[in-house]
Amino acid sequence: MATTADIKNGMCLDIDGQYLVITEFLHVKPGKGPAFVRTKMKNVITGRTFEKTFNSGVRIEEVRIERREFQFLYKDDMGYNFMNNETYEQVSVDKDIINGVDFMKEGMICEVVIHAQSETILFVDLPVQVALLITYTEPGLKGDTATNATKPATVETGATVRVPLFINEGETIRVDTRNGSYIERVKV
Repeated sequence: MATTADIKNGMCLDIDGQYLVITEFLHVKPGKGPAFVRTKMKNVITGRTFEKTFNSGVRIEEVRIERREFQFLYKDDMGYNFMNNETYEQVSVDKDIINGVDFMKEGMICEVVIHAQSETILFVDLPVQVALLITYTEPGLKGDTATNATKPATVETGATVRVPLFINEGETIRVDTRNGSYIERVKV
């Protein structure tokens, strides 16, 4: 058990069964009244941020979470199967806890966040940017680069991404996995 004096950025706490990471904190000692700690916290699973104030000296429960690299192997009816790159152990993960699942390719290295004591997988993060091949899109026309117009394009994973009009089928593009937006065309 830790106290509010031990609070630091990046620390993970268990508050009412939710895992929260401290993003900012401030020890406040007003001239009148007891000292307190004002924190900004982010829910590990939902990503929601909020502020919470603790009285000075209150006991808090620290949780150890670890980020490990896993390789995505394949998808079957049990879920998405990943392999730990250090131990070669395979685990099956539910689709709901994978961020950016629509852009995941076989063989991709992902970051798995695990509760260290119970070895429970909290969520899976894909790399921020991935390069994907366009399997289908309407043909582009010469001179279509002047406007900000976009068109839908289907990538190799089956996801649909909005791309500029000059992008053609068979080209490789870089996609942001957090929001599914087009970043740039990959030069070959």
